Amino acid sequence: MALQVKAFAKRLKKYYIMKMNTIKTWFLATRPWSFAMSLISVGVGAAWAGGQGVSWFWLTLSALALVAIHGAANLTNDYFDYKNKVDVPNAPTTKYRPHPLARNLLTLKQVKWFALALFAVGIGLGLIMAAAKGWPLILVGMAGIFIAVAYTAPPISLKYHALGEPMVFLCWGPLAIQGAYFVQSEAFSWPLLMVSVPFGALVSLVLLANNLRDAEYDRQQGISTIPVRFGGRSGRILFAALIALSFAAVAVMAVFGPLHLWSLMVLLALPLAVPVFKMVSQDIPDDADAQTAKLDTAFGILLLVSLVLEHVL
Repeated sequence: MALQVKAFAKRLKKYYIMKMNTIKTWFLATRPWSFAMSLISVGVGAAWAGGQGVSWFWLTLSALALVAIHGAANLTNDYFDYKNKVDVPNAPTTKYRPHPLARNLLTLKQVKWFALALFAVGIGLGLIMAAAKGWPLILVGMAGIFIAVAYTAPPISLKYHALGEPMVFLCWGPLAIQGAYFVQSEAFSWPLLMVSVPFGALVSLVLLANNLRDAEYDRQQGISTIPVRFGGRSGRILFAALIALSFAAVAVMAVFGPLHLWSLMVLLALPLAVPVFKMVSQDIPDDADAQTAKLDTAFGILLLVSLVLEHVL
């Protein structure tokens, strides 16, 4: 009997480990480390409505909807990049992050249905918010989903025609931030549109860092990113300029409006900008996008905290 119990426990442990590895694979396939961008965008939009009172219920629904669409977009990106033979086992992207398809951890069919399920969750939550708050949210959601799908899906394939960075800027800047604000206030805000620009610009630099690093590989694959189309030097200048302009824009808005002096807090993220500046002046490292994402996250969190402090102090 003791041997039978021990064998059963061993089988149970093996089954548990297998299930946990499966869950981990599905989870990592969505690139969860990138969700910080979505959460910050939602937080900034909601914080802008702080003077009118923030509904935590609608804030949670906004965050869940955007994270679901973000995860679906990441899966769709991997699906079409793999299907188009861009992401293959020796591709640069497989060297710095888990790629479920290139590593044969998931099949194309599994990734497709997982993406569709996440899209369904995001759309469902979006429709609930639109029914309660107003039809303009449907337009915001449709724009976001179109970009998420058309980013790599043919025949548009925005990413392959040097339009990836502008679309990333639009999604995590004006669209997400204005959408989160609308959920709270049932209105859009022109001043908030200006505030959304610096953060959206920095988020787009995560992709630009990736494209600078992979420029030669992308050129061989026939993909026309900004560095491929306009040259690596132009891409590096754009990268550095957008960092400088993003910090400068917040500083100017903090002094002259519509931000308040609290928002000068974002300047505390400047020490993180120095190594990123140096990074793009040399050979781009494998973790270029991760280093850029650290700067974005610090900048976004400080901006969010400053907006919260403006209302509570």
